[in-house]
Amino acid sequence: MSTLSEAFLGAPAGEYVDREVDIAFAHDGTGVLAREALREMGVERLPHPDRLRLVFDHIVPANTGTTATLQAELREYAGVSGIALSDAGGGICHQVMSEGVVRPGMIVVGADSHTCTLGAFGAFATGVGATDMAAIWASGETWFRVPETIAVNLEGRLSGASEPKDVALAYVADLGMEGATYRALEFVGDGAAGISMDGRLTLSNMAVETGAKTGMFYADPVTVRYLADHGVAASPQVPEDSHYERTVAIDLADIVPLVAVPHRVDTVCEAEEVAGTHLDQVFVGTCTNGRYEDLARFARIVRGKKVAVRTLVFPASRSVLSRAIATGVLADIVDAGCVVGSPGCGPCLGAHAGVLGEGEVCLSTANRNFKNRMGVGGEIYLSSVATAAASAITGVITVPEVV
Repeated sequence: MSTLSEAFLGAPAGEYVDREVDIAFAHDGTGVLAREALREMGVERLPHPDRLRLVFDHIVPANTGTTATLQAELREYAGVSGIALSDAGGGICHQVMSEGVVRPGMIVVGADSHTCTLGAFGAFATGVGATDMAAIWASGETWFRVPETIAVNLEGRLSGASEPKDVALAYVADLGMEGATYRALEFVGDGAAGISMDGRLTLSNMAVETGAKTGMFYADPVTVRYLADHGVAASPQVPEDSHYERTVAIDLADIVPLVAVPHRVDTVCEAEEVAGTHLDQVFVGTCTNGRYEDLARFARIVRGKKVAVRTLVFPASRSVLSRAIATGVLADIVDAGCVVGSPGCGPCLGAHAGVLGEGEVCLSTANRNFKNRMGVGGEIYLSSVATAAASAITGVITVPEVV
């Protein structure tokens, strides 16, 4: 039986195939590079602009005059070429694509490594470089080596204060940062059905932190209901008895709050082992944990309290922000003393809006804690939203209680 990757790409693992791309997108950083590559290729007219997207999310609003000029040029190009543009404040590319754009069975390619996030919909979604994206814009297709597949078998249900981010840290620790290089991860097992769509996006998002090409769930009733809420009709996919290269077994009932310590994503320990670690900043957001479910969880924990350390909260999209406003979630976050940023990537890449100073320590709900990522000389710990919320209140890494 075929894995999802083999079924979508139409060939056994290890073979090379050319395939049309259903959706191809870039952001304000990689889009500039893709546009320049198109100029060098002499390509002016794009054959399938309806399949293309540009999303301004990495450095928005612009932080310098140079950035603003580059964004203005890319904005103009989107207008004349017919590429749909999500401008500053619209949100992170992966979240924008998850709000009714990507559907089960699609082949999705983004000029960003965390495009694997969208495999949560039962799509083959992967990241490429900017020049590869230019070639896709010019031709409408690209080549793939069909990846071997590793199963992440989820059993049981989460309990206590644990959440999908803790599961993601657990499987990254198990596989290691290179343990799934050019593989696909399939999240299967009885426990998968109990993971919300927001949680599935978190789990798929961190597949690339193991070196994987993509991370995928089978579309099921949870997927269908989520897409229906975004005006998209979809059908469930029937899981097959596939042949996997290996299986990582995770009992969700055994998962506890975890933390990745500097400077590797796969160096993971239980939160209680680093409890009491001093913090200068807490950051909640990114394509990993900036969705509504994340903000609502954070708000429940900080409601009626005050944060003891500077705490930055960046919604993943405008729709997430709007829902947080409508439900009172945002008011709880602001009243707790947090700084709310524009929908987008924010401090995650260390470009602006929350860069760390020398020797400062941040607890982040992002997906990477590499040395100097959020600021030269800073240290980054990664955690779930619940752990981040509990820690923001105390000013030190704190094990969350059940909320």
